Amino acid sequence: MGDSSYWVYMLLCENNTYYTGYTNNLEKRYQSHVKGTGGCKYTRSFKPIKIAQSWEITEGKLKAMKVERYIKKLSRIDKDKLVHNPNLLDAAATGFSLKNS
Repeated sequence: MGDSSYWVYMLLCENNTYYTGYTNNLEKRYQSHVKGTGGCKYTRSFKPIKIAQSWEITEGKLKAMKVERYIKKLSRIDKDKLVHNPNLLDAAATGFSLKNS
């Protein structure tokens, strides 16, 4: 993973919701969510159960932030689709809406 690589990730939390974030070190960030040591209040209240899905973003931090924002705006149904079919993000992140698969 190079300097410009980031990860956009979705965590499944104990209240059956998704938390979406981005980082340049996925394992370290996940552990901070689990331990409650990061700056994220949401996952301190609703502990993550697992990483539901993740995508490596090689175009740098700005692209990772845009993808994160895109996912956060999705409905729960569309988030479920992404978790079960991660390749949908390729088209979705470039401006297309998610299609039924």
